Amino acid sequence: MKKLALLATCLTLSAIAVAQRPAPFVIAETGQGFGTLSDAVRAIGNGSGTIRIAPGRYRDCAVQEAGSIAFVAAEAGTVVFDGGACEGKATLVLRGRGASVDGLTFANISVPDGNGAGIRIEEGNLDVTQTLFTDSQSGILSANDPSSAIRIDHSTFRRLGRRPDGDGAHSLYIGYYGELIVTNSRFEQGQEAHYLKSRAPVVQILNNSFDDSRGRQTNYHIDLSVGGSGRIAGNTFVQGADKENYSTIIAVSPEGNDHSTRNLVVENNRAWVAPGFRWDTVFVRDWGGESMTVRNNDLGEQITEFALQ
Repeated sequence: MKKLALLATCLTLSAIAVAQRPAPFVIAETGQGFGTLSDAVRAIGNGSGTIRIAPGRYRDCAVQEAGSIAFVAAEAGTVVFDGGACEGKATLVLRGRGASVDGLTFANISVPDGNGAGIRIEEGNLDVTQTLFTDSQSGILSANDPSSAIRIDHSTFRRLGRRPDGDGAHSLYIGYYGELIVTNSRFEQGQEAHYLKSRAPVVQILNNSFDDSRGRQTNYHIDLSVGGSGRIAGNTFVQGADKENYSTIIAVSPEGNDHSTRNLVVENNRAWVAPGFRWDTVFVRDWGGESMTVRNNDLGEQITEFALQ
């Protein structure tokens, strides 16, 4: 009888411990806890709120249909979303009024069409900080929203861009958004695609590192596909030796002239080639033929500053 009583007590204590275990997804403003990320997102609905995420590795994904939501790690760098994808698109599919992401890791995201991303932003403003995107087909992929902006700061895009069909999904691929701002971030070890591709009319790409020294069959570091204005400044670039396209580091208007480049300034950057790079390359190559400003860039051997295509 004593053994049975002891067993019953242990089971009761175990049940209490499980019941008292904090929920992994908590709405900071209300203290409500949820077992899944989707449930927390639905609880915020058309309102505004912050979802604080406990340390751990999750297979969750979520679709934000409305409202304004901040997805925040309780401790930066301790939250990993590993492989989960909603709608065959991304871990976070965002089409509300706005969203922010802080301190998360998105890893191992792959979907059948080859465009699996940590974040698919379809509508609304997006702010991303202290976030790692790694070992996936894409980091961030956007639809078109000319009235909104995407801002990325102190984040890393690593080992991204490989698709099953061989086409590039790109580490960061932004469509016709109103503005793209990327600061203090790192792009490295790309696979078979571009590091940063944008169709936004205005870009600010400042103080980032584009390190292609361990890239594999990569293409451009920055591709302003249809032109654009703004600044590309204070960045460092390493042109790697394993290239699909070794000719260009920054491409401007290779797919057309939808946006004027008259107010585009590329200045105060540093670029060099990695050991084993066998070709000559161009730092800024322009397909559009419209005037822009390229100045004060510190370039290593084998790199020509500017060329018209």
